[in-house]
Amino acid sequence: MLKSALLALLGVAAAVLVRAADPPAFPADADAALERTSFQTGQAWSPMGNLPADVAMVYGIDSSLPERVRTWRDRGYRVHMMTGASWGEYHDYFFGRWDGKNHEDDIQTLRSGKKMAHPGGGGGFYMCPTRSFGDFLWEGIQRGLGAGVEAVHLEESEYWAKTGYSEAFRREWRDYYREEWRPPQESVDAQWRASKLKYHLFRRVLEQLFGQVQAYNRRTGRQVRCYVPTHSLLNYAYWRVISPESSLAQVEGCDGYIGQVWTGSTRVPNRYQSEMTTWNDVRERPFETAFLEYGVMANLVRATGRRIWFNGDPVEDDPKHDWTDYRLNWESTLAGALFQTDVWRHEVAPWPERVFGGVYPVGARADERRPIPPGYATELQVVMRALADLRQPEVEWDCGTRGLGLVVSDSLMFEREEPAPSDAVLSHVYGLALPLLKRGLPVTLVQLEYAPRSGFLRDQRVLFLSYAGQKPLAAEVHDALARWVREGGVLVVVDDDSDPYNHVREWWNDDGRNDRIPRQHLFETLGVRDRDFDDAPSRLAAVGNGAVMWVREHPVAFAASWLGSVRLAGLARTAAERAGLGWRETSYLAVRRGPYVIGAGLDESPVEGPPRVLRGRFVDLFDPELKVQRAVALEPGRRVFLLDLGAVKSTAPRILASASKIHPASSGGDAVAWTVEGVGNTPSLVLCASAKPPRSITLEDTVLTTYTYDPAEQLLYLRFSNEARPRVLVVSF
Repeated sequence: MLKSALLALLGVAAAVLVRAADPPAFPADADAALERTSFQTGQAWSPMGNLPADVAMVYGIDSSLPERVRTWRDRGYRVHMMTGASWGEYHDYFFGRWDGKNHEDDIQTLRSGKKMAHPGGGGGFYMCPTRSFGDFLWEGIQRGLGAGVEAVHLEESEYWAKTGYSEAFRREWRDYYREEWRPPQESVDAQWRASKLKYHLFRRVLEQLFGQVQAYNRRTGRQVRCYVPTHSLLNYAYWRVISPESSLAQVEGCDGYIGQVWTGSTRVPNRYQSEMTTWNDVRERPFETAFLEYGVMANLVRATGRRIWFNGDPVEDDPKHDWTDYRLNWESTLAGALFQTDVWRHEVAPWPERVFGGVYPVGARADERRPIPPGYATELQVVMRALADLRQPEVEWDCGTRGLGLVVSDSLMFEREEPAPSDAVLSHVYGLALPLLKRGLPVTLVQLEYAPRSGFLRDQRVLFLSYAGQKPLAAEVHDALARWVREGGVLVVVDDDSDPYNHVREWWNDDGRNDRIPRQHLFETLGVRDRDFDDAPSRLAAVGNGAVMWVREHPVAFAASWLGSVRLAGLARTAAERAGLGWRETSYLAVRRGPYVIGAGLDESPVEGPPRVLRGRFVDLFDPELKVQRAVALEPGRRVFLLDLGAVKSTAPRILASASKIHPASSGGDAVAWTVEGVGNTPSLVLCASAKPPRSITLEDTVLTTYTYDPAEQLLYLRFSNEARPRVLVVSF
């Protein structure tokens, strides 16, 4: 009955409706469950950082950390600490002021001998995570523990693929492989082994530090949690960085993650339906890139049940853009996050001071630089408050066929440098993903390393897999894929066997003692032979209740032309129908999460016809005026975050949206009261459902006249300037 009502409300004639899996259960500690939204800051509390969020993550481990922690706790925030796992202002360590030993040989080093500096300046370098570097970080972490932080975040475990020439790394190589170090760019085998070692080293230092936190918890009876803020696998592979990623599931004491996806990562250009193969023939696709980046991060929740926050940034590290650019890209990126319905915790901003105190674009003439537009300041706070309300059990989709996935492995990061780097813009991934996503098929990036985990592949009916640009890290993943196929899944292998990394020394060829490549091992596990696919590229070989298709082409080919995109969609349809899925293409994506509806119109979509129109009674939280809309057209390029007013009916006055932190206060008689506060000197808008107009409104004993009441919609709009302190708002009827 509920689904029928929702369908009628949205005007969906043939929607694909799927109930999402139940969200992770709240932890036993009820207070910890309140941590739904967070932000990170390197500063003490200030009016510009007074965000509507639960948690302040205080950055940096220097001697000022305890005092900075105190200022945020005094303002009512739960407080975590964060610091870099691979870089930071750690001069005391590498210049010998910490333990009397010079550790410059721990700095990641290029082939030229140049040390890898962090682009943010400040004299910071990227470190090889030796055990002594872990000891240095532990000393700083203890400052935060002494200050009473509730969690520790070690962010961005980053080892650049083009490095691997420091003395520390050479020592680690000899200890790990029991052989002499070789220059990583000398051969594909050396590059592969260097990448695997870098992957291992950062997992090791996290195990070291999180183990020390757990020992501290046992000594003190506290429950300090440990998290890893990390970029997505797609972004690290694109930027040629190696990080532990899915292997963090093996780290005991790791309670969860922050998925660091933001405008700066989603604006990287990629290729779709290109007729050329030059760098100039790629473009930014922030919504689609965000959808895929956040999607691969959501694997961590599905596989482990651990917590994850999705990060978003209303500006970004590059200060040269203007506010219009920041706003459009932030909306597209956030929309990509909101389609990942398993995740309902959000880091609403890093560095709020640069958002609400920044003047952009940097580098422009002084008279062309602007502070944050008032409407954007209002919109941000409205959305930040709404993000705390996304743990909604009712999830319904309106889109193309669901149940299609694309398999990715952490080893995407291992083949990114000389002597044989994979495609510069990851066309071996985007060439398989974008032709599906642009047709409204919400393709899931499926982490190969998690395939053996019970139930992980349950929601996938078709999987695309290529070993071009990536390889399986363990034989057990092939066993898991084979079980999934035999139970009814359809596996589409897109691979021409040309990748030189097929021949590195690994488990699939008995450490180089034979010529077997990973695809051949997969086929052996499935019980199929190469000649089973000789008749046609779309031939399906039955395996148990499922089937396998082998397309003997490099996946980059499907990004190279319009025809390639069409062909891939045809293969997907054949596989989907074999898996028992109905086939549907749309020029948009839409999903309902309780009273919220997220929608995206897809540009470059080959699906013809008028745009999808959502009908009902909505306010768009991306609209700083929160105007009521009866029809919302998902035109190409449009992103919406709608509150369905019809789903939040209430007989009593009720806050629907607010650009302030707002909490109930004591009320009596015909009056309703709340406490309000927000980012200092920003315009607030509070939207309240009310069956009758107010008789009077006061804000801290001052009569508020800046309000409007819409009797037809029964909505009350309150406008005032935020202050970074709580004030009592009273509405009398």
